[in-house]
Amino acid sequence: MPLPKAELHLHIEGTLEPELAFALAERNGVTLPYSTEDELRRAYSFADLQSFLNLYYALMAVLRTEDDFADLAHAYLARAEKQGVRHAEIFFDPQAHTARGVPIGTVIDGLARALDSAQETYGISTRLIMCFLRDESAESALATFEAARPYFDRITAVGLDSAEVGHPPSKFKEVFALAREAGLKCVAHAGEEGPPAYVWEALDVLGVDRVDHGVRSLEDERLVARLVADQVPLTVCPLSNVRLRVIDDLADHPLPAMLDAGLLVTVNSDDPAYFGGYADDNFTAVRDALGLDAETLRTLARNSFRASFLDEATRAEYLKEVDAHQV
Repeated sequence: MPLPKAELHLHIEGTLEPELAFALAERNGVTLPYSTEDELRRAYSFADLQSFLNLYYALMAVLRTEDDFADLAHAYLARAEKQGVRHAEIFFDPQAHTARGVPIGTVIDGLARALDSAQETYGISTRLIMCFLRDESAESALATFEAARPYFDRITAVGLDSAEVGHPPSKFKEVFALAREAGLKCVAHAGEEGPPAYVWEALDVLGVDRVDHGVRSLEDERLVARLVADQVPLTVCPLSNVRLRVIDDLADHPLPAMLDAGLLVTVNSDDPAYFGGYADDNFTAVRDALGLDAETLRTLARNSFRASFLDEATRAEYLKEVDAHQV
């Protein structure tokens, strides 16, 4: 069995495998611009973040009903179970669906249907994180936040994702302040394609509890010192970094330098259907490419639970599982 781990950086829409995409397209009468699953899979080759996002949003056209979102989440959870995931904090992008005429309630109720049975069916505890698309307006984020209010019992945190460059975290200061007032946790993508300055903004303007990606933080020594001192978690996604050309070769990934610096780093899959691997695939890839030993992998697994939004008692139980596991 793989090492027990939490997955903290996972876009549920990014788990849409070609097989399910075609099945949902047929169910909903949607015509995809690809004739076969293999042809679609070959399209999963990206020059940068934007080229990925173009396909990511186009394929969402197949997601229409509660059943579709429930099926999507079940498919991810079944794969995650085999990858040793014991806890998953799952991102979703409501604006990408409401823009197509899919009500926010359809999205949340469909996902919740799968997540409500995740512990019993897959042995995985879950949390739901509602992300705002940073290349949409601040007003759209605010409207989305208000539309989601009736579902806050289902939502643990808000996040910020999509095209980073040119869309600093500070653009969303108001909606994150409202989220904190409402008792929600806050996370944000920063320091992937964007500069270290975006990580500073995520911390100081948005008040985030975790930084998603954050690999470019190493460019700023003062920022590294801050992240280490406050033990702000970074949810790093190694295979994603290579696929999106953030890093050319996995052997050059800054993960070892981040660990050596004392950063609270976790390893996650991001959009695994598109980037070539789920949670444990990322663990295996960094082990092989970077020569990480068993104790370092165990540290990464421990970090994933330490960085989670679990209650202390549940966190402690999962950490015991990590310590007892034979790597």
